[in-house]
Amino acid sequence: MKIIVTGAAGYIGSVVTELLIAEGHSIVALDNLAHGHRTAVHPDAKFVELDLLDAEGLMRLFATESVDAVVHLAAEALVDVSLRDPGLFFRANISGGINLLEAMIHHGVKRMVFSSTAAVYGQPREIPIPEDAQKNPVNAYGESKLAFERIMAWYRIAYDLHHVSLRYFNAAGATERFGEFHQPETHLIPIVFEAALGERDTMKLFGSDWDTPDGTCVRDYVHVVDIARAHILALHQIDDLGARAYNLGNGSGYSNLQVIEAVRKVTGRQVNVIQADRRPGDPATLVASSDRIRQELGWKPEFPELDTIIETAWRWRQAHPHGYAE
Repeated sequence: MKIIVTGAAGYIGSVVTELLIAEGHSIVALDNLAHGHRTAVHPDAKFVELDLLDAEGLMRLFATESVDAVVHLAAEALVDVSLRDPGLFFRANISGGINLLEAMIHHGVKRMVFSSTAAVYGQPREIPIPEDAQKNPVNAYGESKLAFERIMAWYRIAYDLHHVSLRYFNAAGATERFGEFHQPETHLIPIVFEAALGERDTMKLFGSDWDTPDGTCVRDYVHVVDIARAHILALHQIDDLGARAYNLGNGSGYSNLQVIEAVRKVTGRQVNVIQADRRPGDPATLVASSDRIRQELGWKPEFPELDTIIETAWRWRQAHPHGYAE
């Protein structure tokens, strides 16, 4: 198939593109490079620098590229920024998404795999979180993703759009070629790496009195390759699925302390940690149930162990000490 991957210069998009190309698909890699990196685009993909807010540019792209499907990962995704500037998120994640849908439908493209988020659930009432749990986002990021899921449902009614949404919390790990590199960094594992490498003197541990086994927050970590595999499985079966949403998770999360200790073990380095107050809005535990996708699509994490996830990320970081800035 010929597939447009949006956000292809980002962390997850780069790996999705890598795995699709390994399967023999032809990829048009679309990214505005606001957060992604040109060197994170697979060399065998056709790169197009384009913003989803450019509706005319999208129409021209679909007119010149005869594609079979879209894997949509492009988004504004920093939760704290979404609380300060919700309009940015609604423009990028909703308006930009609508522009993409309009270009697709205008040119007869009716398959979309959407990279959503488990943030659509907000503060969970049950753990692990099932797909039919109440949707009550607590930030504009989750709200924008949930809104786009609902918009796709209306496009199915009007235009027979086939769409699959994948909801997950924490992508982690790396392939040999592509890994995680953000500026500024906000994700726990690369932050712990920075502390282990001496790039930051200390790292903050937000709360040590949570209702969890060791008192620190518990989160669900899924290897980026397993997330990419889920996108590909959904793409393969999307004509039969029609419209579906799936959670991706390991079934049991890891605490912040477990992550820090695993980084110490894998790297053999010290990590200086200081205690800090809880952050407002942080739940004690966020773990998604992936029973549905396991049963319906046969998805199963190949890399469920925390040490393995961290080992792959650490190898990539050692090979790319300056990330994509080299």
